[in-house]
Amino acid sequence: MKKMMLSLLASMVASTSLPALAQTDNLAFNAAVTSDYRYRGISQTRLDPAIQGGVDYTHSDNGFYVGAWASSIKWIDDAGGDANVELDIYAGKRGNITESFSYDVGVLTYVYPNNDMDEVAGFDNADTTEVYGQLSYGVAYLKYSHAVTNLFGFVDSENSGYIDLGATISLGNNFILNLHAGHQKVENNSIASYDDWKVGVTRDFGICTLALAAIGTNADEAAYASPANGKFLGKDAVVVTLSKIF
Repeated sequence: MKKMMLSLLASMVASTSLPALAQTDNLAFNAAVTSDYRYRGISQTRLDPAIQGGVDYTHSDNGFYVGAWASSIKWIDDAGGDANVELDIYAGKRGNITESFSYDVGVLTYVYPNNDMDEVAGFDNADTTEVYGQLSYGVAYLKYSHAVTNLFGFVDSENSGYIDLGATISLGNNFILNLHAGHQKVENNSIASYDDWKVGVTRDFGICTLALAAIGTNADEAAYASPANGKFLGKDAVVVTLSKIF
């Protein structure tokens, strides 16, 4: 799996067309290992660890950015499909409205290569595209993501939306407090809609960053039980993540 992820990241870099870097440009890579890949509160790895990594390119003058990120996953194989990697490709623009307010708008596509979920009864293709917009004021932010395709394999779920309210607060000594509350609405599937939350602390040690987070949801257990072992994928849990930007 590790070799597969490294190969995937290499292909992402090779396939991303980047202009020659100027002094105002920034190219950054990231890598991480986590005890459980939670996305919007739901485990993507059957409550097991994941390895992750990506690359981001930002033009500092105009705020335009593009990037790609990948993670190991288990939920598609567990549901009867055929994919054990998630690849996210995104682009957008961020900047300041005033000294206090900033914005971030863009588009994000989640790709599950050859997932075959449309061949599984009750599911559609898992590939998903969302447009998003975020407003930030000081340490707080409000973000809305809107699906312009079906959402993560849910049938007839186009126009689903996710609201994300959070804050990132410095505690001093390189400690950061992370607060988040969200609501996922799945169009035409009310049983799959739910709220999620996170309270976490991040510490930058220079050579790496360690994050510890308590995560939970009020999702319906029947809607988000793993087909592999019946475990509830939205259960309350503590997640540990070790990451590095270079």
